[in-house]
Amino acid sequence: FVFFVCYRALIFPLLIREGKPTPFFTFVLALLFCVFNGYLQGRSLTTYATYPPGWLGDSRFITGFLGWLIGMAINIHSDHILRNLRKPGETGYKIPRGGMFEYVSGANFFGEILEWFGFALACCTIESLAFALCTLFILGSRARQHHK
Repeated sequence: FVFFVCYRALIFPLLIREGKPTPFFTFVLALLFCVFNGYLQGRSLTTYATYPPGWLGDSRFITGFLGWLIGMAINIHSDHILRNLRKPGETGYKIPRGGMFEYVSGANFFGEILEWFGFALACCTIESLAFALCTLFILGSRARQHHK
């Protein structure tokens, strides 16, 4: 969870090229969501979640961790493809090719949804499931709009 947040908040912004500016209100809403969600996930895992001995070897944890890892790899690779769609100064719409874009039009969204459902399975908490469902509804809606 912390690795993804560091990637999305620190590394990803440094890698993107100039684009359309983000409206301030959208930025504030996203920031509030991330702060609240980070607190909720951290608090639930450090204070309320209890796991039996051997949890790290449990099939739910292993499957969830692999889902998270594969989802993150898809997400990062898809971000790379999207960042390199246009040459500097070039404008206009381009259809991404390669990676999971060969199978789904919103590969970056798919990767992040897979990532957080894997996280939810690995953690087995109601908070992590709530986050995965929020991700599905928010990014699923964006993916549908992008597909159209």
